[in-house]
Amino acid sequence: MRILSGVQPSGKLHIGNYFGAIRQFVDLQHKGHGLYFIADLHALTTIRNADTMRELVHDVARNFLALGLDPVKATLFRQSDIAEVAELSWVLSTVTPMGLLERAHSYKDKTARGISPDHGLFAYPVLMAADILIYHSDVVPVGKDQKQHLEITRDIAVKFNTTYCPGFDPATGQGGVLKLPQPMIMDDTAVVPGIDGEKMSKSYSNTIDLFGPEKETRKRIMGIKTDSTPLESPKNPDTCNVFALLKLFAPPEELKEIRALYEKGGVGYGDFKRRLADHFFATFGPARQRYEELGNNEDYVNQVLKDGAARAREIAVRVTDDVRRAVGLR
Repeated sequence: MRILSGVQPSGKLHIGNYFGAIRQFVDLQHKGHGLYFIADLHALTTIRNADTMRELVHDVARNFLALGLDPVKATLFRQSDIAEVAELSWVLSTVTPMGLLERAHSYKDKTARGISPDHGLFAYPVLMAADILIYHSDVVPVGKDQKQHLEITRDIAVKFNTTYCPGFDPATGQGGVLKLPQPMIMDDTAVVPGIDGEKMSKSYSNTIDLFGPEKETRKRIMGIKTDSTPLESPKNPDTCNVFALLKLFAPPEELKEIRALYEKGGVGYGDFKRRLADHFFATFGPARQRYEELGNNEDYVNQVLKDGAARAREIAVRVTDDVRRAVGLR
């Protein structure tokens, strides 16, 4: 089973990235052949500084390796190192209906947040389809809110196969050059609240970074937004951002104890925040140490990306050659 996913290097990774995706990616490397790419081509829609781009790509690689991705079991690579993906993206764009792109949620959401509606942002789903299809991916792990991304990819693949492969059967997905990937819906994907109570996102500047300086990280945790309930009064854990984050870290028995303290009263939010901070550093302590070690071994990180790109390109070249023959470029 070939599993594929990517992460944009658009900022420092945070606990929302970990609990929402990276934790699952690390687990999946033991269940199939995982290909995980750092989506630097996609990040060009928001990152417009070359030094920043290089720094963020390297940082994402360090994050993956520090959090347990094994470059022997999984393939970690830089998207732009596979030149064929840009070629396939163009070929797919020639059969992709405009209406399909106009219905994409990601385009509507990003333009609504004030991001400039350029061609790269509009055509984002086509490049994403190329990312998935060029490796004959079997499954793509996604959260429920990202299912449309894969549905668009499948629609584009069906359109290509219908256009260029006379023996293609849309009902079975057989007989085409491009394999139709299946979604792996991660039902347990956590929606992690940010320090302001909204969904944790780099776009909202409300994150708790995985590998930020300890003093700054503790300050972020202590700054989590709470209501004005007095210390001595009972508090509702189910509406508290701090408790929502504690649920990601604390074992069930401790969580039961914390809930009782909320409902009893006499304990302030600051105490719960300090407990959350302790759990954060206990959970990510070994990874944070590994992250620092990787920062002093840039050659190793670069070699992992180089080796990963070589393995990924072996697959991409074969698929691209089939596409070229199908459309008459060879």
